[in-house]
Amino acid sequence: MSKFKIAMLMGVNLLGACQSEAPQVHIDNQADLSTTCYSGGAIYTAIDKTPKVEAVTVKNGVIIYAGSDEGDWCGRGQSHDLKGAAMYPGFTDAHGHFVGIGLREMTLNLEGTSSVKELRAHLKSAIANIPAGETLYGRGWIETHWPEARFPNASDLDDIAPNNPVILERADGHALVINTAAMQVAKITSETASPFGGSILKGDNGQPTGMLIDKAGELVADLIPKADEARTRTALKKASDLYASRGWTNIHSMSFMPQVMPLIEQEAAAGNVNIRVYASTDIGGGFDTAKFAANPKPDNLITRRSIKLFADGALGSRGAALLAPYADDPENIGLMLTTYDEIMPVLKTALKDGVQVNTHAIGDKANKLVLDWYEEALSAVPANERVIAEPRWRIEHSQIIDLEDIPRFAKLGVIPSMQPSHAIGDLHFAVDRLGPKRLAGGYAWRKLIDSGSIIAGGTDAPVEIGDTRIEFYAAVARKDLKGYSNENWYDGEKITRQEALKMFTIWPAYAAFEEERLGTIEVGKAADFTIFDRDIMTVPEAEILHAKTIATIVNGKPIYKADH
Repeated sequence: MSKFKIAMLMGVNLLGACQSEAPQVHIDNQADLSTTCYSGGAIYTAIDKTPKVEAVTVKNGVIIYAGSDEGDWCGRGQSHDLKGAAMYPGFTDAHGHFVGIGLREMTLNLEGTSSVKELRAHLKSAIANIPAGETLYGRGWIETHWPEARFPNASDLDDIAPNNPVILERADGHALVINTAAMQVAKITSETASPFGGSILKGDNGQPTGMLIDKAGELVADLIPKADEARTRTALKKASDLYASRGWTNIHSMSFMPQVMPLIEQEAAAGNVNIRVYASTDIGGGFDTAKFAANPKPDNLITRRSIKLFADGALGSRGAALLAPYADDPENIGLMLTTYDEIMPVLKTALKDGVQVNTHAIGDKANKLVLDWYEEALSAVPANERVIAEPRWRIEHSQIIDLEDIPRFAKLGVIPSMQPSHAIGDLHFAVDRLGPKRLAGGYAWRKLIDSGSIIAGGTDAPVEIGDTRIEFYAAVARKDLKGYSNENWYDGEKITRQEALKMFTIWPAYAAFEEERLGTIEVGKAADFTIFDRDIMTVPEAEILHAKTIATIVNGKPIYKADH
């Protein structure tokens, strides 16, 4: 039986089961002028038995010492005084969209839009620079806190942009609003049927409102400006630079398009992508195992060994698939985006070829079905017929879970991949969507951990901002950025700071088969570090949000340094 299963059965934290105590050794014979030594601030290892050390020595990108600062632990190495700053294992965003993060910096960014009125103002400013007939595309709006208390619609856009198709995508990527000009080009009328897995919203008069949910967005896909090679390369560099500045050393990039893989490998080789990228690739209309089977190159920054599937839509746009109707939309139970017949052959083939499967599931019905499907596939393909006996399959988001399904994650070895910032944003409207009772299984970090699971922590950027501080704060405070929460937020689901640190370090490493080289500060691991100006493990929780990235280090090399 595997170490992971033993840990789960015994109720032991995974880290305690698979990590050794950080050693304190004398390294005179290893240290020389090419080594770098760190001390002078709090250094957190993410190891339960030895959570802190006083000093770290790095050589050739690898940690060769982690322990006390007594004695000649640095030798002739270059000494780096942290001057009271705090150092952690490199933070990993276990669920983001790398190209999308870069593209967000290059397009109409609607993040933070506070109302339909402000949305119109952004559109008016942007359309002034767009030639007639050209599509204007933007992304980032979320309507759940708007005073108008509704989705935007075509009428909100038409008077500002009568001669240009306009496509404004919701931040979660599961809905978009278009204007009449876009509907005309796409030939969307009152007679157009909603596709499977999508919905064309219509008004009382039977006419399309301009809101397209989930797969209905594919009706206007050809109108969205394509990211050509040059634009994609620019986006990759922008995403890398931005994430390095926020303290991220690694991202598990979801829905990574296969054609982007050679581009990102080239950009990494050229020094334009400096953080690690673990790519989970969309399989599109086919499944060629030769392209996805595990063939990781441990020394490279870029790794691909997993695929991304979709079970349902999003909660905010009422596309998440639920076991019972939406509390604020009694005729709606959400949308499933795949079927048993579609997914089961993929799952079985993935097991036989060593491909990790990461499936998007937000609603309680979607999570239940994905667990059912995973369980059936795992039973149908025994361990001795798999390339990887324990495939570490994941459910991305795992947002709303029926309480009886929570223990199934650990039992099946399925990893919940969750984004804490979703909770502190969604919980402002989730009680309207679901009612308080169902929220007992919502964003259930504590219940999942207590049932034996680990959680791979991420951001879902560009849906969310993609900020290390916000994610860590959300996990330990379970309050919004103004410090607000209420009884419907289930305060007991927050986690400890040590757990939150692991959620963004060693647990994502395990979720990517990289725990032997990443995720902790200990001898033999890659020298990936995140350094903040203050100790987020001890400062008052509100102060976490004000931490500043001092340096981000990958393979012992600084890829970001703050200006002083």
